[in-house]
Amino acid sequence: MSVDVVVGIQWGDEGKGRIVDFYARDYDVVARFGGGDNAGHSLVVSGKSIALRLVPSGALQPRTELFIGGGCVVNPWTLIEEFERLTKLGVDLQRMSISDRAHVVLPAHIEADHRREMERGSDALGTTGRGIGPAHADRALRTGTTMRRFCEREEFPEARRLAPHVVDGVAYVHERLERGRRVLAEGAQGTMLDVVYGTYPYVTSSHTLAAGACTGLGIGPKRIGRVIGVAKAYCTRVGAGPFPSELHDRDGDRLRERGREFGTVTGRPRRCGWFDGVAGRYAVQVNGLDGLVLTKLDVLTGFERVGIVTRYRENGDVDVELLEGWQDDVRGVRRIADLPRAARRYVDAIASLLEVPVEIVSVGPEREDLAV
Repeated sequence: MSVDVVVGIQWGDEGKGRIVDFYARDYDVVARFGGGDNAGHSLVVSGKSIALRLVPSGALQPRTELFIGGGCVVNPWTLIEEFERLTKLGVDLQRMSISDRAHVVLPAHIEADHRREMERGSDALGTTGRGIGPAHADRALRTGTTMRRFCEREEFPEARRLAPHVVDGVAYVHERLERGRRVLAEGAQGTMLDVVYGTYPYVTSSHTLAAGACTGLGIGPKRIGRVIGVAKAYCTRVGAGPFPSELHDRDGDRLRERGREFGTVTGRPRRCGWFDGVAGRYAVQVNGLDGLVLTKLDVLTGFERVGIVTRYRENGDVDVELLEGWQDDVRGVRRIADLPRAARRYVDAIASLLEVPVEIVSVGPEREDLAV
């Protein structure tokens, strides 16, 4: 069997969690292959928002196994707190496994993260302050702590809670593939935050591309099947760094307000802008996308015009194609073909520009608000 991959193709916060939740019903395992508790994924069920930071987004699918791969960095205290919250909701976490090769985020990493951001002053990167960068740095310096070592150290009593979930990660994944199990790999953050191929140095500390699933789970490239990219119908970014399509006007403020664009982990307001088709084409190239999911199309309802950035200019300006907006509420739509005419044209324009078919469009915040 192959491993299908879901990745964000913007600057994170694309709504990957609910899309993974949707796809997970057809998979036996949902596996996180990168990131840490800096990657917040939210699901809205019956009007209640459930935020996940480390547990894979397939948690609400009762039969799906959950796996945190070796490419992740794990704050064990955050994970235990997440376990407790999900257990109260009736989620069975006996099906949760953690790779022995995943690294641990320790309190010293969080302290170092805050200290380094303060030292950068006006050049601060805008990290979440969760200790992710320092933990990855220790991994590269070969001074980090793996989950296996963490569970063996007596000075960490919390380790006893997690030890039953720690497994040989490579054996775990390959055993399931050899048994014909379907595996869905869940990415964190987004393409433009990749440590090498993103807007460096304003990036995260790991690989967020589809190829990261190979090193993050311990599988070869021939194991990768379909790659699905997730993008908002507009763009957002948290923190510092290039953001070509950013809007500094009423439209940008309206996107933030209507889209409730505040960080899941940090609560920080997100920068908002039109859909960036240039970054989107780049993401298609570096990920090898087979399909695209557009989220938050409903946020654009009511705009007279909606924009797509089609070109970057050397002076920092961009070319924007403005399309007709739509006024009709899209939340009840369950087929892409039934979207208002102008909304369909907008979706088709993005698909044409990126040369990738749009498979799903989210039309509201609830779990079932999806048009296919």
